[in-house]
Amino acid sequence: MSAIRTDQPTGDAGADLAKRPPRGPDRPAGGSAKDGAALNVFSGAFLVLWSVMAAGPLLWVMINSLRESGKIQGQPFGWPTDLSFENFANAWSDANIGQYALNSVIVLAGSLPGTMLLGSMAAYVIARFGFFGSRAVYLLFAGGMMFPIILAVVPLFFVMDTMGLLDTKLGLVLVYIAYSLPFTTFFMTAFFRTLPGSVAEAAMIDGASHSRTFFQIMLPMARPGLISIGIFNFLGQWNQFFLPLALNSESRDEALLTQGLAELSVSQGYEGDWGALFAGLTIAMLPILVVYMVFQRQVQEGLTAGAVK
Repeated sequence: MSAIRTDQPTGDAGADLAKRPPRGPDRPAGGSAKDGAALNVFSGAFLVLWSVMAAGPLLWVMINSLRESGKIQGQPFGWPTDLSFENFANAWSDANIGQYALNSVIVLAGSLPGTMLLGSMAAYVIARFGFFGSRAVYLLFAGGMMFPIILAVVPLFFVMDTMGLLDTKLGLVLVYIAYSLPFTTFFMTAFFRTLPGSVAEAAMIDGASHSRTFFQIMLPMARPGLISIGIFNFLGQWNQFFLPLALNSESRDEALLTQGLAELSVSQGYEGDWGALFAGLTIAMLPILVVYMVFQRQVQEGLTAGAVK
């Protein structure tokens, strides 16, 4: 009969092991705590510096929009003694910022939904359907992001002139859609590939058509990605200056907000009405800030959805 082997030490050896201090980590706990505290201080200081660099100019513009031009020239970094909205009235009416902002809103009302619809449809087909040449189509959209728009301005100018779309809002809408479509398709293709295909297959088994499956099932599931890319497209198209300058420069009544701000900065630089200029910049920034503050959670969810899945 063999003896049963146990892992418990016996006799004097067991007593020696019991007297030994417990084995700890290789590094002392105090060093890890100090390293973590130093890292927190460094990251906190970096975030504070980054916040000042990002939000400082915005706050400076907004504060100066409420001050008189003479006080701005005498003390650029001062505070308003009394709130005055006269600068906004001058910028809105005298500098036609209101008309320029309305033109930008009209162009974006056509270009942004068109970009989102066409980009989502193209991305869904590329991501969910296997057909001959799908990889080439995907690479064609991806290559479009690497093509500098300045190289296409001259042929685009003559094409739009031939079609009668030069200096029109419809022409800018079509150009904005074509300009934003590659990145939208590239982004949404990666997002649609992360969605479960079993849901679409279940809908098809229940008799749903391809269009109904896309609009009523897959597109709502891609809502975080749509909001994220929609914010990016809104920022890019709202702040677009080069394309309107090249394709919409003849008619002043059709000018967009960025063109109006450029004209205002040149004219007010000679006249010295800096308050109206800062008020115009504030009017241009407010829609962007409002949109981002409303949809900031959806933007973060859309950007991190692919990594989590």
